Amino acid sequence: MATWLAFAPRGLARRLEQIGGAGAVAAGDSPAPPAVWVEKLAEISQPISKLSLPKSGWENSPLRLRLINAGWRSPSAAHLYFAAKTVLALALPAAAMPFLIGTAIADSPYSVSAMLVLIGAFGFYLPNAMLARRIASRQRMIIEDFPDALDLLTVCVEAGLGLDAALTKVADELRLRSPVVADELGLMLLEMRSGFTKEAALRNLALRTGAEDVDAFSAMLIQADRFGTSIGASLRVLSDTLRTQRRMRAEERAAKIALKLLFPLIFCIFPALLTVLLGPAFIHIYRTLLPTMAGG
Repeated sequence: MATWLAFAPRGLARRLEQIGGAGAVAAGDSPAPPAVWVEKLAEISQPISKLSLPKSGWENSPLRLRLINAGWRSPSAAHLYFAAKTVLALALPAAAMPFLIGTAIADSPYSVSAMLVLIGAFGFYLPNAMLARRIASRQRMIIEDFPDALDLLTVCVEAGLGLDAALTKVADELRLRSPVVADELGLMLLEMRSGFTKEAALRNLALRTGAEDVDAFSAMLIQADRFGTSIGASLRVLSDTLRTQRRMRAEERAAKIALKLLFPLIFCIFPALLTVLLGPAFIHIYRTLLPTMAGG
């Protein structure tokens, strides 16, 4: 009974969201607050993060922008990031020490020290690699889904909706299919409603995503708003361009498949295939010709 009471509200909310579809959460609503355990973990990690946290100025550094590009906009993201660097730099050498003692490396103190330093450096820079992987994955999702959002925005604008209403509609429709694009558009709408100029909100959108397609979209809307050109025609041209680029990227990835399959074919598939095809023949030759040659 206690388990049901603990998990039933979450399950009910999840089912209501599925039934409500894309319109269950409006694009203008504020994003969901971070989990309680994340905030608690960030609070605990603040003293640890000070060991690797830069002294000052990191809030406006490229690292802060990279955290935003990864989708980690919470103020506690930096503390968790630097705490992870500190913990891994200390924990990995401590965990590797018992394994190094029983090896031949333990005979030389300098070798043990060098190995521990290398393991500590690996742990210190491991969050950098994870952050880069997260940014690349998120930007790839945005680049893949943004042409669809742009097509829907073009249809809404050509149907007579204003740009703000069209962006709200697109964010609502894409919330289930592409939550990353929907969240970014919703945050841009929140900035515009809170007093940001349209140009500033669009530039912030391009900075948060770090994707070239979104940067081109923001620049196009800024120019259209500044010079009074037709937004519908500009969106149509940009939509065709982005869709062509996505098709070219797909063709490029397809062309690389043959090269990527070359080494697995040569070193994995061909030896097994030759063994299966020529193995019985070699066995037959061994059993037939060798006794004949020995008897002759």
